[in-house]
Amino acid sequence: MAKNKLRKFAEIETYPHVVQPELDELKEGFGLKGKWKKEFFKNDNPLVLELGCGKGEYSVGLAKKYPNKNFLGIDIKGSRMWTGATQAKEESLANVGFLRMRIEFIELAFSKGEVDEIWITFPDPQLKKRRAQKRLTHPLFLNRYNYLLQKEGVIHLKTDSQFLHGYTLGIIHGEGHILEDAEHDLYNAKLQREHMEIRTHYEQIYLQKGMPITYCRFKLNY
Repeated sequence: MAKNKLRKFAEIETYPHVVQPELDELKEGFGLKGKWKKEFFKNDNPLVLELGCGKGEYSVGLAKKYPNKNFLGIDIKGSRMWTGATQAKEESLANVGFLRMRIEFIELAFSKGEVDEIWITFPDPQLKKRRAQKRLTHPLFLNRYNYLLQKEGVIHLKTDSQFLHGYTLGIIHGEGHILEDAEHDLYNAKLQREHMEIRTHYEQIYLQKGMPITYCRFKLNY
């Protein structure tokens, strides 16, 4: 197992579409900050982030479905990220990349208003109260996203955790954000939503266990 991880780490080091900055590099002035579209993707198309991308299935799936958008999967787990990064390389997908870093430092990697859209797919719900600030929809994180997002930027949350879904809806309501869509059992809903056919590795496992998948889409109103 360790050898397999080392092999994957070595491989993604060679991938030009995978960026792995050290924290000092981020703090001292990250070279791609404010330049992701122009210098990394070589276009001016909308930039979409997938936070906690895991194996990167959503980033790759969305990139294939929307060739006129740029997708960047962000996660700290390089061995997981290798899966999506390798698929993107093998399929020559020029509109998808990966950034290996902790999401807590996301403001160091992007300029104000540089991001058009954010996806949060199956994050750790951080069920313990003392870890509430680690939830990716906690107000601390929403403030970070507010800096990155354009004024009309949208955030999507897709999760198997009814707890995190409810928690997020509470935060949206309590802080006066704009809820555009919400569903507590996505695949049994009457309304069929666009691009929901893209399913992650973990999502497939949850569905096989009969667990409902939740979804919400909202805009920040700070």
